Amino acid sequence: MPDYKYNAIDRNGAQTSGKIDAASEEQARSKLMARGLMVTTLAGDGAAAKPLDGGNAAKKPGFSFGAKVTQDDVTIMTRQLATLIVAGLPLLRALELIHKQERNPAFKNILANIAESVSQGNNLSEALQAHPKVFDRLFVNMIRAGEAGGVLDKVLDRLAKFREKASRIQKKVKSAMVYPAVVVSVAVVIVFILMVKVVPSFQNLLSGQKTQMPALTAFVVGISNALVTYWYITPVVIIGGFVGVKAWLATAKGKELFDRVIFKLPKVGGFVQIVSVSRFARTFGTLMASGVPILQAITITRDTLDNVVIANSLERVHDRVRDGEPLSVPLEQTGVFPQMVTSMIQVGEETGQLPEMLNRVADIYDEEVDNAVGALTSIIEPVLIVGLAVVVGTIVLAMFLPLIALITKMSGG
Repeated sequence: MPDYKYNAIDRNGAQTSGKIDAASEEQARSKLMARGLMVTTLAGDGAAAKPLDGGNAAKKPGFSFGAKVTQDDVTIMTRQLATLIVAGLPLLRALELIHKQERNPAFKNILANIAESVSQGNNLSEALQAHPKVFDRLFVNMIRAGEAGGVLDKVLDRLAKFREKASRIQKKVKSAMVYPAVVVSVAVVIVFILMVKVVPSFQNLLSGQKTQMPALTAFVVGISNALVTYWYITPVVIIGGFVGVKAWLATAKGKELFDRVIFKLPKVGGFVQIVSVSRFARTFGTLMASGVPILQAITITRDTLDNVVIANSLERVHDRVRDGEPLSVPLEQTGVFPQMVTSMIQVGEETGQLPEMLNRVADIYDEEVDNAVGALTSIIEPVLIVGLAVVVGTIVLAMFLPLIALITKMSGG
């Protein structure tokens, strides 16, 4: 592995430098962050150390076509800011250091605006609130609670851990969907080739025979002829269907109906419930631990959930908690949250340790997500394979039925 020279700031705010073995700059940076070091410059051995932003730190950041701020960018920034604030660096100095080493032009521009806003006397939460597409309500409200309670360093560290764990769960769920997506894509390509290449060949072979095609064969040949003759309509139908479904899911009724159907599907509904409960407990527990009032925490948590069924149930919970009921009672009566979750929340309320209990629930359900991902994948794989086999088998059978009928007729004659 090559050596990389680095300059960094340690947990105590002191400048440090040295060398590290790594396969790439990204790996070197990750290793140094794991040691609690905030990297300012990094270069391969033998090359002059340069700022991680490519040497443009002194330039005013501007617009870059196609640049986009990802959630990973925000998570890394949160961890860096937490490390520097815990180390005792002033907030403005920490923001300037993070801005200096940021390589994403779009995010660099936003960080410059935030640092400028803070330098003018605004709170960090006010500066972040000016960029709602990058920093959501949960992020801003946690920072605001940390500023109000004088525990910004602890809240930043808690927020960084929250985002890191949420990112791991999200990546696990996405990785579980890769295999099904690949199988479906391959299946579509195979079926399309069969319909536009293989089926017409069989049709030409049988056209000279005076035999009536079976109903299944006529159906498959009809679809094949349509695909070959009106091939230009196929992409229009696919794209139009995709856009139409996406637009329908963007409506409140469409999203609610879809989520209700998904929630009731065998295995899939249980998986969605586990992921949603894990996110609910982690988000709500982190907000409560950061000092956000319970009603506001419920509202913010509701807005972060993707599933409308659970989000609507939290809206009803919010109203009943506002009227004086303990949290565990309306949660249990929604029928959405498992008994174990509501029981642990009840214990947390009775012992005054609700945030700790919520985070414990989140830890339990994070492990459940791992198990659920494996179980769901093991079910999806054979279902997709069998489905592909049925479709291809039907096409093959449709082509061979006339041949079987012809052979039978010739044998009888």
